Amino acid sequence: MSNHIRDDFARQALACELLGSPFNARVCRLLGERLNDTSSFGARVLGWQGHPQNDALPLRAAGGFHALKRQGDDVLIAAYPPNEVDDEALWRALEKAIARHDAFLTRFLDSAPQTNEVSRSSAILGGMLHVAARTGLPLGVYEIGASAGLNLGFDAYGYELGNARWGDAASAVQIVSEWQGTLPPLHAELRVASRKGSDLNPLDASDAALCERLLSYIWPDQTARLARIEAALAATARAGTVIEKADAADWVERAFAGKGESGKARVLMHTIMWQYLPDATQARIEAAMAKAGEGATKDAPLAWLSVEQDEKDKVSASVRLRMWPEGTDEELGRADFHGRWVRWG
Repeated sequence: MSNHIRDDFARQALACELLGSPFNARVCRLLGERLNDTSSFGARVLGWQGHPQNDALPLRAAGGFHALKRQGDDVLIAAYPPNEVDDEALWRALEKAIARHDAFLTRFLDSAPQTNEVSRSSAILGGMLHVAARTGLPLGVYEIGASAGLNLGFDAYGYELGNARWGDAASAVQIVSEWQGTLPPLHAELRVASRKGSDLNPLDASDAALCERLLSYIWPDQTARLARIEAALAATARAGTVIEKADAADWVERAFAGKGESGKARVLMHTIMWQYLPDATQARIEAAMAKAGEGATKDAPLAWLSVEQDEKDKVSASVRLRMWPEGTDEELGRADFHGRWVRWG
């Protein structure tokens, strides 16, 4: 394996450890150390055309094995949680899976992972409450990189934010975040008047095959996370959320062209997707939002809420809120990439 690909598997293994998945860390580490080019799958991984880190190559590879396990592969079932095996037994299971399902695993590398991590909604909720409190208006929410649209339904979930609660306690989707620092304005009247989303590869939450692919990217030893996302998929399917297939810049330019509707605050949001956009796409979105901001008024304000990795801290995301016509730009807090904790204020 070329050194840069080996290094990316090692980095992803460390990230999995930090994010609470020692099992997926082992899968990534073993693939990075032992995979060879005698299979089509191995040859494609080792000769990856593109940037393995930006393309999330280790997670594509690991997701393929989890998909096979979920489909009933007996060898992988015996080696995957809740069963416990040593590294040698786990590697033998991975090797057998490659031999038996080489074509499937090779094809599985075609698409980037889409976990649509619903626990990030805790940070989204915090930002949206600030927008609602500051504007006093219902919100028109627009999401890029929406995948299946799970986070677009953030206001229908129940939340435990440290010692505070918000939302529907009876919802099948309950999001528990360790909340540090000040709380957002939990008593603000939060009304979502409309919600729209786009993605280059949108997933239909009512399509069982697509949902199964999404679930394969959830790390196998994180059973609570898996159950939460399954519940969110079911809720999204019932809500009939439709995500438009579109380039992010094209969609933002269309969605935010012209002045906003009087009596509604438009909000662009996205979580852990900005890093995957080409520089030119990022620049077009920045320009489109700046132009839309110029036309924003107190009665038709504009907000941009993002939960994205930055250079300040490699183990958390910046929760950033920009608002117009005020022209403010602030970091509301930091959040764990999977929403396990939020540090506010």
